[in-house]
Amino acid sequence: MDLIQRISAELQQFSKSERKVAELVLHDPETAIHRSIASLASLANVSEPTVNRFCRRLGCKGYPDFKLQLAQNLAKGTPFVNRHIEESDNVNELTQKIFDSTLSALNIARQSLDSRPIANAVDALANARKIAFFGFGASASVAHDAQNKFARFDTPSSFSDDLLVQRMWAINSEPNDVLFCISHTGRTKALCEIAEIAHENGACVIGVTASDSPLSDFCQIIVSSNVPEDTDQYMPMASRIAQLVLIDAIIAGYTLKRGPQFRDKLARVKEGLKGSRFQKSPDSSS
Repeated sequence: MDLIQRISAELQQFSKSERKVAELVLHDPETAIHRSIASLASLANVSEPTVNRFCRRLGCKGYPDFKLQLAQNLAKGTPFVNRHIEESDNVNELTQKIFDSTLSALNIARQSLDSRPIANAVDALANARKIAFFGFGASASVAHDAQNKFARFDTPSSFSDDLLVQRMWAINSEPNDVLFCISHTGRTKALCEIAEIAHENGACVIGVTASDSPLSDFCQIIVSSNVPEDTDQYMPMASRIAQLVLIDAIIAGYTLKRGPQFRDKLARVKEGLKGSRFQKSPDSSS
């Protein structure tokens, strides 16, 4: 039984704090291999002694020994697909693994979440003159989803994954405008350039991104999901779901911030859209 299998088998025997470390390592072992003990402890929202206790419980001499053993017996998954998926997995196995890894990632994100940037994002959006949601690749679909939700509101909002359109918006941005950038890695050069232009114009730049990324340098507000997913090697999966959840939390906060009269407007929008759907059958719930 290798180290990963032992962690999984003994998961219920760890203390509450140690289990946070275990779940983080199970979700993405490379995270432990490439991080310092201080960085891993911060990501798991535990103390450094907790990480050391976790390592010794597994029979390791300490964190360096744990990283060495983990690197030696780590079996990578299928490159460019998902690190939890093996070539031999059938459809049922790979489906269960995707669900399990996503749930684990969301739990890690929730445990390490700082609600203050979310509150700051809500305030900025509530006072915005206009809002733009930008992203590239997998993050573009998240940005589009966010704008689709904001289209129900009375603040002008836009989405584009066209670089020239994004650049024009940023050039014309002013104070009280909000640029909402979405990027898991925060290393997409084009998005960083757009954020820099808007930042220089005095617009508020909100980033759903990594807190230590190049993009974060131009963000007044950074909402970080802390999902350990190597999107350089694998398709974005859990990180994209975490982004969507964070967007939903921000939108819910925005709706409450605007007050009861604003929700009356939303009710009118809902009512006005009823004619766009076929009526539900009596036994239908969707």
